[in-house]
Amino acid sequence: MLRAGLPRSFETGLAAYLTVRDIAGELLRLGRNVVVDAVNGIEWAHALWRTLAAETGARLFVVQLTCSDRDEHRRRVETREAPTPPLPLPTWAEGSEREYLPWTDPVLTVDPVEPPEACLARILAYLPEPTGRRDRAPGTLP
Repeated sequence: MLRAGLPRSFETGLAAYLTVRDIAGELLRLGRNVVVDAVNGIEWAHALWRTLAAETGARLFVVQLTCSDRDEHRRRVETREAPTPPLPLPTWAEGSEREYLPWTDPVLTVDPVEPPEACLARILAYLPEPTGRRDRAPGTLP
């Protein structure tokens, strides 16, 4: 939406979440598995995914990354590269001041200060074993 020239605002953020929800819903209804990577910092967003899972009969697994080292978190935010084509990245102030409400659902919290291999192992242990459905390539996550 920002690439289309729409201004960064509450409305464009809301529209982005609703667009992702609609695409995820279509894929779930086709029997596909979906991973949504988003901040989901407020209860409205939590409810969005709960409702979608209930409507489609999907199981919801929440994995949140919470960096325990504030200085490292800030370094990562301030040194990340902009996507191509460049879009404005949130600043440290914008991210650290953003409202965030904890999930009330079961959630796996992973600390990205840990080695990536350890984080991946924890995530894979949290998710159910693949069922061997035809719509998924061998070795992909459920």
